Amino acid sequence: MLWAAMAAVAAAGTEMRCWDGSDIGSQASGTLILSMAKSPNTVLASNRKARHDYEILDVFEAGIVLVGSEVKSLRAGQVQLVDAYARILDGEMWLDGVHISPYSFAVGVGAHDPDRPRKLLLHREEINRLHDRIARERLSLVPLAFKLIDGRVKVELALGRGRKKGDKRNAIAERDVQREMQRSLGRQRKGMD
Repeated sequence: MLWAAMAAVAAAGTEMRCWDGSDIGSQASGTLILSMAKSPNTVLASNRKARHDYEILDVFEAGIVLVGSEVKSLRAGQVQLVDAYARILDGEMWLDGVHISPYSFAVGVGAHDPDRPRKLLLHREEINRLHDRIARERLSLVPLAFKLIDGRVKVELALGRGRKKGDKRNAIAERDVQREMQRSLGRQRKGMD
């Protein structure tokens, strides 16, 4: 049974080593340490409405301070980013308007407030640079996505300028034109036109 499992793991392309770091080879004793191949970065939640409502000028990544039950809820996809925004207060960046539903198995001390402001982790220089740019150009900070990168939750933030109704219509029209051009090029390559 163990050898069948080891063969399946080896076929999947993962590395098999003993507890002491030597190759498994023909050894039957010792504790197995299987280092699985890294899974790609996982998007836990995305804010599609932000790309519609804002003209995205710059995108960057920030860490976020969470409690354990919030991470479990995020992994389960129980988060809403629609009306979320980031702001800078006293030299610190905070994420407001994010609703992370309470984890169903966390009660009492382990539970969290679903609508609390959450601190974002950025270098001081980055925060100062963003603060200056927001004040100078009248921009907004909106979260685009929550990602799980190497076991840590990260927030993809965007610096954006709000769109008016006409701007949104123009953006949709431009996107439709680009899509139609791609379709016609694809048809030409296939010899259909």
